[in-house]
Amino acid sequence: MSCLYAMPGNEAFADRLVRHTGLPRRELRVHRFPDGESLVRVELPPAHEDVALVCTLDNPDGKVVPLLMTAATLRELGAARVGLVAPYLAYMRQDTRFHPGEAVSARIFGRLLGGAFDWLVTVDPHLHRYHTLDQAWPLDGRVVHAAAQVAAWIGAHVDAPLIVGPDGESDQWVRDVATRLGAPFVVARKARHGDRDVDVTLADTAPWKGRTPVLVDDIISSGRTMVGALQGLDPAGSRAPVCIGVHGIFAPDALAQLAAAGAGRIVTCNTIDNATALIDISADVAATVAELARAPHHESRGGNLP
Repeated sequence: MSCLYAMPGNEAFADRLVRHTGLPRRELRVHRFPDGESLVRVELPPAHEDVALVCTLDNPDGKVVPLLMTAATLRELGAARVGLVAPYLAYMRQDTRFHPGEAVSARIFGRLLGGAFDWLVTVDPHLHRYHTLDQAWPLDGRVVHAAAQVAAWIGAHVDAPLIVGPDGESDQWVRDVATRLGAPFVVARKARHGDRDVDVTLADTAPWKGRTPVLVDDIISSGRTMVGALQGLDPAGSRAPVCIGVHGIFAPDALAQLAAAGAGRIVTCNTIDNATALIDISADVAATVAELARAPHHESRGGNLP
């Protein structure tokens, strides 16, 4: 691999990858016309070399068209293979048809980007019914796990943690983080009735009175799941709880609702750039990108969209 390109808004994360990998970053600009269309312009890639685009995919609908045009342009200008570094990967929750007529978004989005890119590096995608990324994404997908960095942050900033999973889907992250810390953990049960209508039942935390509850989940979006878990904690039996998400998407009122529910601190990884992104995952992402950079060259997929 010869260089990196950063889609708008991804420059800071891309520059961290540059520092870790030594790969240069080339210029990329996206101009928005008044009618909403985009024009992409890239610094010419080295001929017959692999390149990578860095683009985290929160709020994906406005990002995908410029992203696909950039990938296609880099191929037209001579790049051999084009990879995607997407610290956050969107459209993974709808991985089956829950009601008649619904789109299975994970498969559709996977085929769309899989036709434009040769490989993908992402951080802890929301895999529920899919056990591996390649079940939805027809390309060489590499997953970076944030548990080690999350555990390191907790170990450095939280005294006597009790790791709390706000629902059953968080169990995999909670167990991993708690094991690394040698800390106790509990996992709540969740019943979802709508996007913002969630019931969370938390086990009795009295045996760990005096510890600091640390709620850990992969995504904080509406915040309702963590709010439900916070409300289930015994306010007289523990210190101010900490909420940690790998990916901080945050609906407009999510941070305010978490604070109102008693969160003492809200922290996320820097897969999405915001004020809570205090856990730096870029070194682990860079290590995976460097592995791909050293991998033997393969024939280009050609970027044919399905």
